[in-house]
Amino acid sequence: MRFRTRAIHVGQKRDPATGAVVPPIHVATTYVLPAPGQAARFDYARSGTPNRTALEETLCSLEGGCGALAYSTGMAAIHGVTMLLSSGDHILAGCDIYGGTYRLFHKVLPASGIRVSLAPSTDIDRFAEALRPETRLVWLESPGNPLLSITDIKACAELAHRHGAWVVVDNTFATPVLTRPLELGADIVVHSATKYLGGHSDALGGVVVVSDRQLWERLYFLQNATGAVMGTLETFLISRGLKTLDLRVREQCRSAHRIAQFLANHPSVERVYYPGLDSHPGHELASRQMSGLFGAMLSFEVTGGSAEAQRVATRTRLFQLAVSLGAVESLIEHPATMSHASYDAQDRQAHGISDNLLRLSVGLEDPDDLIEDLEQALAEGGPV
Repeated sequence: MRFRTRAIHVGQKRDPATGAVVPPIHVATTYVLPAPGQAARFDYARSGTPNRTALEETLCSLEGGCGALAYSTGMAAIHGVTMLLSSGDHILAGCDIYGGTYRLFHKVLPASGIRVSLAPSTDIDRFAEALRPETRLVWLESPGNPLLSITDIKACAELAHRHGAWVVVDNTFATPVLTRPLELGADIVVHSATKYLGGHSDALGGVVVVSDRQLWERLYFLQNATGAVMGTLETFLISRGLKTLDLRVREQCRSAHRIAQFLANHPSVERVYYPGLDSHPGHELASRQMSGLFGAMLSFEVTGGSAEAQRVATRTRLFQLAVSLGAVESLIEHPATMSHASYDAQDRQAHGISDNLLRLSVGLEDPDDLIEDLEQALAEGGPV
């Protein structure tokens, strides 16, 4: 079956009791066992539920993995992966990563003796120089957040594997519609399922998909032992969201491309970060690594510094000023004070997250309406 068909049918079994085409929501927290000490498919909701298992089967199919795990949040999923490491281990991450990941890596993991460093994953030679003997995990985002950098996942995976390190790709921005990192050599894919997978700003969750069964078993043990599992209602909502994932993402990408072209020609915009533009340094690589479209996230720098960027962010009417991304409604945010505020100021500057940078998540509104909204927000002296 092709991608769109699998998103609708894999894991979503017809209810045998009633014939309902939508699987029922199982709210039970405990399940009857056949006998003391005798295993059953389900025993306690922390260890597994019918709804969570169905969602995991769908995600495993879409990412091309051998197993998946659904977590309570995207950050819980990321933290779950880092629990594979021990004191003295090192994580090498790209520079263009989500602020919550940066916070976990720099302000939580060091207490456990895990060290983290950032290096430009877009420059394979410089990235290789940053590897250490104790590097056990290589962390990538492509496109990156918030600068939409494009990393050669296959080249980085080959480099990391020669070094004996696992490769993890946060695929939240691209989704499996556009990029499937496991097919490019990654060991683990993570998602904030809150974003495109759910797609409607109403379900919190995270996902891990792996390429190796033994690795899945290790992660499952850790998840079951620590308890950061996705709730039943969330699994239902995200399973429902996956059924329209392909359609939503492709349409959002087309709108984002039009908006990027508009911004690239606007006199009040200094620079646009969008891999679909020929001017983007990762455009050629993105053309090969992504499935013909370039994502629905973009960032741009406005003239006038931080004050002007914040003014523009508060003047939009359809683009709502809010964190998060990937849903049907369009959002605008100011990374320096919102999604990436957890960065040390020095690191924000070093990694190119300027105070006049704005990030857009393009939704499913008519793109002409969205362009008109940005036009009025960018206009000097226009209405607030």
